[in-house]
Amino acid sequence: MTDPLITHTDQDGVSILSLNRPEVLNALSPNLFVELREHLDALATQTEEIGCVILRGEGRSFSAGNDLKAIQSGERPPSPHFQAETLEAIEALPQPVIAAVQGHCYTGSLELALACDLMIAGTSARFADTHGKWGMSPTWGMSQRLPRRVGIVTAKELMFSGRVVSGDEAVAIGLANRCVPDEQLLESALEMARSFLTNSWFTLRMDKALVNGGADHTLKAGLEFERATSPGAGPDMAERLGGFGKN
Repeated sequence: MTDPLITHTDQDGVSILSLNRPEVLNALSPNLFVELREHLDALATQTEEIGCVILRGEGRSFSAGNDLKAIQSGERPPSPHFQAETLEAIEALPQPVIAAVQGHCYTGSLELALACDLMIAGTSARFADTHGKWGMSPTWGMSQRLPRRVGIVTAKELMFSGRVVSGDEAVAIGLANRCVPDEQLLESALEMARSFLTNSWFTLRMDKALVNGGADHTLKAGLEFERATSPGAGPDMAERLGGFGKN
């Protein structure tokens, strides 16, 4: 029996998805994406059991990027845009998703990390968009997500140059939330997730949906979107208000 390409563990409301191909620096093969999608589809239905998701990689790298050797050997995704649609499934998850990144995070794997809501980088993390090195153009979302994360001018410079960004610089340009020693990476991601889960899980889900949905609109239309979409009070509001001042 072969090892799973994605491992999945749950800890007190936090789901940890790990890319599990450390022998090839977690290169993103089509088969890995098939397994990842299965986990994402299941998590989307588990909003009462899982409040936050962490995406990470086993071994010394988050991921070296798209697995060109797997493609050359004949592996194919189920549909032409399956990988891009899987990244959209991460964005569409009701729960917040934190990327925990160490080592390589190049091109396709950077696109994967950008689909997550938040990012914690290890000190060994190295980010780059190397499409230009191989004469390729993005199809998984780099041209749209990177400018929205770091700004258009910085995104263009990174895409045009293909230069490597450290974990500390990733924080400075707004690509990552924080940079921590590699040995503290998973625990830092868990600490962040746990800090979210002390708040209403309903609010976490609505915050994500409203911010992501509003980003598709102008400010005026976004304000109207919030008023039309947000239910305001959640199912746990009365209980939380009832406990106000008791702790």
